[in-house]
Amino acid sequence: MGFDLDLEDERFVRQMAAELRCRECRMAEPAFEKAVSYGAYEGELRALIQLLKFDRMVGVAGLLCGRMAETILQLEGLARNDLMVVAVPLFAARERQRGYNQSVLLADKALARLRRLQPTWKLVAAHGVLKRVRQTESQYVLSKAERRRNLRGAFEIAGDVSGREVLVVDDIMTSGATARECARVLKAAGASRVWVATLARAQRQEMARFHAEPGDGVARWGEA
Repeated sequence: MGFDLDLEDERFVRQMAAELRCRECRMAEPAFEKAVSYGAYEGELRALIQLLKFDRMVGVAGLLCGRMAETILQLEGLARNDLMVVAVPLFAARERQRGYNQSVLLADKALARLRRLQPTWKLVAAHGVLKRVRQTESQYVLSKAERRRNLRGAFEIAGDVSGREVLVVDDIMTSGATARECARVLKAAGASRVWVATLARAQRQEMARFHAEPGDGVARWGEA
């Protein structure tokens, strides 16, 4: 039997999913307060993210910004309305090669949308306060423990976050290692609380399939 979900149903399902904690978060508490996503990394959402991230179709960010804005709105009533917004940074050489940071595009366009939807919110982009200071291996080839070690020392603070609540924005959350490390560095620098918003979140069965069957698609799975 199939289910015919309307828009309100879909929102309810996403909100319910957001309350579920993964095994990694239950075993080792992350430094961030909560991570929210729009949907699973599959279907149309996956195709659009790949066009933006790998095919240099920057206009896709305009199509996705409404979904990112809706994702951030899940934090209404939980996070402060004057969040400092920081996109997960790329290593400088990778950003030069790509020509842009897709997470910065998504964050900035979502903030522009939120200013119209929620004029009382005073979210401010501050992408420069977090820097990726060394190149890291592709996350998809590593175990969970190796992913965490791979990212240690990869990020540094380049601005003042003392006492601020920070929202970290990225396109995809896979194992959560990148979000954890960004949050750890921000909290160590004095951020009061850290929140995470991503467009998509990897599904456990999809991650297992990609690890078991390496191919062209796997290269697109690793976190930025």
